[in-house]
Amino acid sequence: MTTTDSPNDSTAAPATSDSPRTPECSLMEVISYGPDDYFATLPVSVADVAELLQRFPVTWLNVNGLGDHALIEQVGELFGLHRLAVDDIIHTHQRAKVDDYENGLFVVARMADLELRSTSEQLSMFIGPNYVLTFQEEPGDCWRGVRERIRQHVGRIRSTGPDYLAYVLLDSVIDAYFPVLERIGERLDEIEDAIVANPNRRVLGDIHQMKSELLMLRRTIWPHREALAELTREGNPLIHDATRVYLRDCYDHVIQINELLETYRELTADLRDLYMSSVSNRINETMRVLTIIATIFIPITFIASIYGMNFEYLPETKWRHGYAFAWSLMIATTIGMLIYFWRRGWLYSAATKVGDE
Repeated sequence: MTTTDSPNDSTAAPATSDSPRTPECSLMEVISYGPDDYFATLPVSVADVAELLQRFPVTWLNVNGLGDHALIEQVGELFGLHRLAVDDIIHTHQRAKVDDYENGLFVVARMADLELRSTSEQLSMFIGPNYVLTFQEEPGDCWRGVRERIRQHVGRIRSTGPDYLAYVLLDSVIDAYFPVLERIGERLDEIEDAIVANPNRRVLGDIHQMKSELLMLRRTIWPHREALAELTREGNPLIHDATRVYLRDCYDHVIQINELLETYRELTADLRDLYMSSVSNRINETMRVLTIIATIFIPITFIASIYGMNFEYLPETKWRHGYAFAWSLMIATTIGMLIYFWRRGWLYSAATKVGDE
């Protein structure tokens, strides 16, 4: 086997998340390979790509950044891309879809953020007879492992056509959503613990934020079902039957992600109900404590108000032990009420709840 690398070869980690984000420009990288040959370079010119298309069975051209419209137009002219497809590349508000043109398939997907934020960027892909084109909004992707597998000749990528490469790229894009969902699941667990410990307004804000993120992710990932279902349908000569089997597995991953999203959305609604129940329970317990205190002071206030009247012939006003009698009556009343509350279980549950808080 012969391997040819450019002096500027950076196949180990080209255009990773460590690359500078420069959306004003566009940077091309190319990987061409066959069963016995391999070539990778970064950056590359359009003229170099035309030469590599003639030399290798499969060429993968990746454009990082969509700021250089002139460069995108040159790539479109080289590969004969449809004008509508080029417009869809530049205008990055497209939902996941598959369009069948005369000279290839145009696939739009949404790539999850590498920093595990619940955002995404548009990925535009063309699948041709001997090439795969990918256009990213910004440098940084989830394809480091794919590049390594091609470089080290691991798996069956080097022995298959561009349709299998397209599957591997799409599968990596879909699988990148699982870490995002895992982070969301952990965050929901933290919110649940916070609700049980101290349900405050900040927790309620976190619940609404998670609800918004889940809704945005659902809108992002849901159209991928239809797009992958379109790729698995028979009739397109660019997708071989052997690759359709793998695309169905990728379709299953999308279904799994959607099911997880629905589960998390239901959990978010349950957390909101739990928050309202916790707040209501805290209010009820607080009102119980205040009611007990007020109830204890009602008879004491009644006794004090009677002996506080200044009528001349009020009984016990001239009695030497009247003051001590009034205090004894109020203390006995208070102790009697506390014993009654304790036996009923009101005082114990309220005191325990307040102590826990």
